[in-house]
Amino acid sequence: MDHKLSFLNTLLCLLFLSPNLVFSQLDFKFYDSTCPNLTKIVQSGVWSAIANDTRIAASLLRLHFHDCFVNGCDASLLLDDTSGFKGEKNAAPNKNSARGFEVIDTIKSKVEEACPSTVSCTDIITLVSRAAVYFSGGPYWPVPLGRRDGTTASEDAANKQLPSPFEPLENITAKFTAKGLDLKDVVVLSGAHTIGFAQCFTFKTRLFNFDDSGKPDPTLDTSRLQNLQSVCPNQADSDTNLVPFDPVTSAKFDNIYYKTLVNNSGLLQSDQVLMGDNRTASMVLSYSKFPFLFNNDFGASMVKMANLGVLTGSNGEIRKNCRVVNKK
Repeated sequence: MDHKLSFLNTLLCLLFLSPNLVFSQLDFKFYDSTCPNLTKIVQSGVWSAIANDTRIAASLLRLHFHDCFVNGCDASLLLDDTSGFKGEKNAAPNKNSARGFEVIDTIKSKVEEACPSTVSCTDIITLVSRAAVYFSGGPYWPVPLGRRDGTTASEDAANKQLPSPFEPLENITAKFTAKGLDLKDVVVLSGAHTIGFAQCFTFKTRLFNFDDSGKPDPTLDTSRLQNLQSVCPNQADSDTNLVPFDPVTSAKFDNIYYKTLVNNSGLLQSDQVLMGDNRTASMVLSYSKFPFLFNNDFGASMVKMANLGVLTGSNGEIRKNCRVVNKK
């Protein structure tokens, strides 16, 4: 119980100190009177989705990341293309990989039945990501609500602003700091890869042609290399094969991801490089040893990310359908 109180106090302190949060507009009790069953509706929808597909938890968490990193948390990722803009779903980091939109649609429709035109799609994504982590065995953190939805999206912005598994740590860190996050957030939020899968094309060069050497990455653990080469043979038709980030507990939110990095078994090069930098390696080692520390810091970083560029008050709108802007 003391640990839980300490965790809650840490998050509350962070929230009150956060320069990105307007407390007069975001509030833990924002929907208490207007949509009192919101959290239950969201959690029921996420629970059902995970029961049908354990991999969907990671996908739902990823939707939240990919929304907030592109011009702030505004549910722009959920918008379909229109004659006025090309949305983010078909941007390179999302096309043929972002999934879970139907889960959001189902939850939104149930929320609309209970509380019409009241809850934003952005707040729904934020709550969905927390539920996805919690139902996968991870932490549960307090979420202030009151975000509103954006009215446009940008494929170009998604291509430029989202971190890529092919980028060096310096570039990834720069994209985080541009959003008001820091190097610690890079390490902590990368821990989301404790659940989920990656397509072979995102790391295949490590297996066969690392740095154009014609050879595998020499730092990659030998047994891990052999296993990956069998699942991802050096041919184009294996590019979309799926491999778990965490080969031990792929559906459980824990700290095994960090253990794989310590053992030189990280899947993506952008993950493994965290062990190659003294500033980040010490954090990886700590999280690999202390799961509670990781859970505590992950919740705190998720709160920070969920407050990036939020729309409140009279800005934006409350979409009735998360895929389209409301008709005027």
